Amino acid sequence: MSTETLENEVVVKPSEPLLSKRRKKLIIDPLIDDNPVTVQVLGICSSLAVTTQMQPTLVMAISVIFVVALSNFAISLMRNTIPARVRIIVQLAVVATLVTIVSEILKAFAYDMYKELSVFIGLIITNCIVMGRLEAFAMGNKPYDSMLDGLGSALGYSWIILTVAFFRELWGSGAVFGVPVFSYISSLFGPDFKLATNGLMVTPVGAFIILGLIVWVQRTKTGYVEH
Repeated sequence: MSTETLENEVVVKPSEPLLSKRRKKLIIDPLIDDNPVTVQVLGICSSLAVTTQMQPTLVMAISVIFVVALSNFAISLMRNTIPARVRIIVQLAVVATLVTIVSEILKAFAYDMYKELSVFIGLIITNCIVMGRLEAFAMGNKPYDSMLDGLGSALGYSWIILTVAFFRELWGSGAVFGVPVFSYISSLFGPDFKLATNGLMVTPVGAFIILGLIVWVQRTKTGYVEH
């Protein structure tokens, strides 16, 4: 009498590459096609408030990248243990902790920048992009994917505010990162030539104009239509 042993072959599914095509889309899509500022119309207030000069805008961009990416990662780690009725409170607690870390780092190593941005750094907690990605993605996806999603959204936000700040500082103050570009160009053409700045650019109206032009160019290029 023979005994037949059935061996079940275990098929091991290959793990997804760290930067697979799907994961690359999590980073690339928010840059243009699904930009949080120009398409989703989020984070508009800070886009107008902190973009008069490039240096504080760059600090703000780095801060938002840090907060959004890490808060997405942290909330995704805890997503299965957070009761639904208190999830918003938990999300706010995580974001507030990360914002406090950013604020304390600036206070310790860049106090002048901290004084200039302290109010706006604190308002990252209420930024719609941060809470939006936590609710829309981090609560339903794995930690690594959630971090990439947060990184992509933050980068999409960052290049918009940096672009707005570049033109506002250049046209409004004649400088970029504090370097007097207009004065240097004027000196090349003699003492009678002077590039004039536009005071409108240092006001929120100037930010609205530049942001509106960016939205127009981007939507013309992608063919996006608001429904």
